[in-house]
Amino acid sequence: MRKLTWQICVLACLLVACSDAAFDPYAHLPERYPRPVIPDDNRLSPQKIELGRWLFYDRRLSVNRTMSCASCHRQELAFTDGLDRSVGATGQRHPRGAMSLVNVAYASRLTWANNNLDRLEVQALTPLFGEEPVEMGMSGREDQILGMLRRDARYSALFARAFPGDADPYSILNLVRATASFLRTMTSFDTPYDRYLAGEQDALAPTQLRGMDLFFSERLECFHCHGGFNFTDSSTHQDSLVESVGFHNNGLYNIGPQGDYPPDNRGLYELTGQQRDIGRFRAPSLRNIELTAPYMHDGSILTLDAVIDHYAAGGRTIDSGPYAGVGSRNPFKSSFLKGFQLTDEERNDLLAFLRALTDRSVISDPSLADPWPQAAGQEPQRESLQSNAVEASSTGLD
Repeated sequence: MRKLTWQICVLACLLVACSDAAFDPYAHLPERYPRPVIPDDNRLSPQKIELGRWLFYDRRLSVNRTMSCASCHRQELAFTDGLDRSVGATGQRHPRGAMSLVNVAYASRLTWANNNLDRLEVQALTPLFGEEPVEMGMSGREDQILGMLRRDARYSALFARAFPGDADPYSILNLVRATASFLRTMTSFDTPYDRYLAGEQDALAPTQLRGMDLFFSERLECFHCHGGFNFTDSSTHQDSLVESVGFHNNGLYNIGPQGDYPPDNRGLYELTGQQRDIGRFRAPSLRNIELTAPYMHDGSILTLDAVIDHYAAGGRTIDSGPYAGVGSRNPFKSSFLKGFQLTDEERNDLLAFLRALTDRSVISDPSLADPWPQAAGQEPQRESLQSNAVEASSTGLD
């Protein structure tokens, strides 16, 4: 009897192993696109991905239960928040806007201005526990998080299935592993542009085809910073031979005689202290760019049309105020920003091509949507910033 029980256990383990080996979260990707790099210590599984989805949308992971990861990364906005600069659970306004999470599995570096941060598992700790600025405000509350997870019957099943080999699956490490697993499923390669590359000749209209030629031309030079399959020069994948990491000063500011940027937003300079790094930020992917306004790291350009004005001028001119200056003369500006002229027709063509990079499927995919029923004790999906600030004041974290 004991031998039979042992054989049944072995068979069950083999069936689970075969099931996991057969699981391919990227089977839907077009063959011409590479697969993301998945770390050996956090291989993807359906169970981890599903747990990560519940965690991503859980507002109980913030200090006043008003904010989840999804509050700053809304699916209908290609997982951005539509704000110029994000606002944390305590009402604190951040110096930068929320980057899109779509195709974040391919990012060689994460966030706007950190050339060392290259793992989602590490980055996920920042919104939870960061204090400058406060995002979810859970610094020092690790035990509170784990206690909540243990008490929730839903998480009891989800954590056990996601980490079956752990005697105690409840840990901050497993929380970020599951969240990172879910983030790696946010892929987007079903745009008119992608369908055109796949051979669907009428997927792009004539105006979009002309705009594509302009985008990839040496005259405009957009593709130098926003090239490749993911429209950014900070990408990596399983077939990468050389690491691609790009941070650029695009002439958004030029304060004073030394090419300075606003004091709370100096880019890589804040990490390196090297003057040449003033104003250097990561070039984001242009996929779904139509949905992710406002633009630039601080949301200071409101429309795609104004973005084109900025690059056509070779940098932005601010006539007055504390940030006055001619961005095109910034001594640290990228050499790719030389400026250009466009006719009205060419401008319309370029805008049409940028809109052809929109993937409507990623904003309606139910596997990426909020799984929490309102009856499960969750507060409403969005609270006003005023009510957030009121609750924050009672926590002493504002």
